[in-house]
Amino acid sequence: MQNTRLAKLLNFLESDPNDPFVLYALATEYNVANDHEQAFQYYLKLVSEHPDYVGTYYHLGKLYEKTGKTDLAIETYQKGMLRAREKRDMHAFSELQGAYNSAAGLDYEDD
Repeated sequence: MQNTRLAKLLNFLESDPNDPFVLYALATEYNVANDHEQAFQYYLKLVSEHPDYVGTYYHLGKLYEKTGKTDLAIETYQKGMLRAREKRDMHAFSELQGAYNSAAGLDYEDD
């Protein structure tokens, strides 16, 4: 899939291959296109090279869940919660915690 947005993002990547926003945008674009292999490539690069880009952990975890890798999703959410807490990003922490609870089967309602 070579749409205009993807082509522009790939051009931006050529100009600055280490820009975390461009990497994140590419991962998201591939994820939306259901190109899981490419999405994983960019999300994993972000986690490895830009571990403080906390939004990555949520979306990588969701992609793991989408592809049936729940254990890896749970592990990813846990790492993301640690990073979010270190950065004092409580909004990201809360979202990651909700995703973690859901993946781990801890999201239940009282009757």
